[in-house]
Amino acid sequence: MERILKDFIYYLSVERGLADNTLDSYQRDLKKYLQFLKKHNIKDFHEVSRAHISQFLLEQKEKGLAPSTLTRNLASIRSFYNFLLREQIIQENPAAELESPRTEKKLPRVLSFKDMERLLEQPKTGEAIGLRDKAMLELLYATGIRVSELVSLSLNNVNIKMGFLRCDGKGNKERMIPLGSVAIKSLQDYLQYGRNKLIKQKDEKALFINQHGKRLTRQGFWKILKKYALKAGISTEITPHTLRHSFATHLLENGADLRSVQEMLGHADISTTQIYTQITRRKIKEIYDQTHPRA
Repeated sequence: MERILKDFIYYLSVERGLADNTLDSYQRDLKKYLQFLKKHNIKDFHEVSRAHISQFLLEQKEKGLAPSTLTRNLASIRSFYNFLLREQIIQENPAAELESPRTEKKLPRVLSFKDMERLLEQPKTGEAIGLRDKAMLELLYATGIRVSELVSLSLNNVNIKMGFLRCDGKGNKERMIPLGSVAIKSLQDYLQYGRNKLIKQKDEKALFINQHGKRLTRQGFWKILKKYALKAGISTEITPHTLRHSFATHLLENGADLRSVQEMLGHADISTTQIYTQITRRKIKEIYDQTHPRA
């Protein structure tokens, strides 16, 4: 059963071209599921029924897992059984008709313009590390890219002269995102005065370098962001994705069309982007209530 799981992960990686983070999620979910099957002495996928999968999900729920996590678990199991069907290992998918747990869609947390400005002002640009941090924060807010996409950037992904960033997103889908003048200036300063002080090897291709001269990691950026959020006096919880949410929301608040924002974020489905319109509607209602004399 473990060998078949390895084949499935290989299929997702090579044929579907899924990102490493997505592959890790599938692997974690399905390893947990296989442990459940072993515990119940199920040694073959033919023996699995719909009731077994329901029992697995119930056990996970009793452990306190969130509905969104249970939904992801079921999606992983369903995809796995579709693969088994495709490979003719089983004749029917026992997870096919199982309903996903109902999840409440939470609105993404975003920063106000003032909080964002305070955050972007924190790096000390008189030193190489500060120039790097300023460029990273400005780039994230200017483009809305994911932190995994940010740390994966190499020098050839940025065209400062043309004012564009080439980004390889989920499923290796390439997209071109325009850069604002402030982000371009921050990148220029970092490349001219900061990056050469951080690199140890001249042939290093990574755009953003850590203090050891290597490519910066997601964990490394997370620590940097938390440090600046604390300095800026931002009391709400902030993650790298908060900057992505803020990018999309601020664009829509200032009149950008939904399709353009979808394209820049790299969303396959526009319904994923539409959640930001709920935030802008809420903001408009707040402004109306505060300013209209007969509200």
